[in-house]
Amino acid sequence: MTPEDILKALYDETLTGNAPRVLELTEQGLTLDMEPQTLLFDALIPSLEEVGARFERGDFFVPEMLIAGRAMAGAMERLRPLLAETGVQTIGKFLMGTVKGDVHDIGKNLVNIMLEGAGFEVIDLGVQVAPEKFVAAIDEHQPDIVGFSAFLTTTMPMFKANMNALEKAGMRNDVIVMVGGAPVTQEYADAVGADGYAADASATVKAAKRLLGEKRAKVLA
Repeated sequence: MTPEDILKALYDETLTGNAPRVLELTEQGLTLDMEPQTLLFDALIPSLEEVGARFERGDFFVPEMLIAGRAMAGAMERLRPLLAETGVQTIGKFLMGTVKGDVHDIGKNLVNIMLEGAGFEVIDLGVQVAPEKFVAAIDEHQPDIVGFSAFLTTTMPMFKANMNALEKAGMRNDVIVMVGGAPVTQEYADAVGADGYAADASATVKAAKRLLGEKRAKVLA
């Protein structure tokens, strides 16, 4: 296969979520001395963007997004250390976690894959993340954006507890705060004082890019 063939096949196989084939094509590309960033920016990311577009149009649903996301995640495992070596610039740093009392992570994990595919560096704190753990991680990693995820209505009040913890630590103005999860609404996000809300993984990527762009424009102004 030529490099062009590999990029086209990588795009197509990511779109259909064929994880073994995506990994195989990634390895083939590297064997041909293709740059890891070429595989990422010319095939994997455009394919995941198309997945997001199809989801928004109603042509794809959550299962299709998940299998495409997992296919890309497999390739990213292989490419991540190589990208780090080449010093590829990420567009921003996103710290993510499911709030204390909640162990749901499928939606969060899908969002993480989509964010990573869009060029963000993602730090995932996992599930059951207490406010003090978020504060410590922000202090350690200095992210641009922090994401709080909740799947249960009973754990949504943790958003406010987390916001209060950020205020108390003097960090609230240092980070963009986004919230999401099945029961969360824009109204609830506004009520707890979050900067952004997204209903799904595709919307999260768009909102994260927009919020980060707006914040950076203010800094330059």
